[in-house]
Amino acid sequence: MKEELEAILKYRLKQAEESLNDAKILYNSGGSLRSVINRSYYAMFYSVLALISRIGISRSKHSGVLAVFDREYVKTQIFPKEMSKSFHEAFNLRQEGDYGEFDIISKEETLEILNGAQNFLKNVKNYLAVE
Repeated sequence: MKEELEAILKYRLKQAEESLNDAKILYNSGGSLRSVINRSYYAMFYSVLALISRIGISRSKHSGVLAVFDREYVKTQIFPKEMSKSFHEAFNLRQEGDYGEFDIISKEETLEILNGAQNFLKNVKNYLAVE
């Protein structure tokens, strides 16, 4: 079972890294801000899937993943509230970008989310001690 868990952690972190790299490429090449937000959010989302799988929790809904992260990792002060704020902001902007009637995401907001995703993934990888 330990080998299976390790494989899941590495897979989820690989997904997070790929999503973050995609976000950086899109941002630096002038790609759509909506897509940068989407990939940045998924970098955080996959990071949290790695975290919660480590403690034996699985959620199928994004709101459930957000709630578990807050309850298990922020409320217990394993991670700072700023990480929760970044994760929630990315979730909300992704929702607006994917399902909203208008695209009202600014370049400044996008860069803030991208930087937040970079910090988020770095912190999760440090916590999980995975390179």
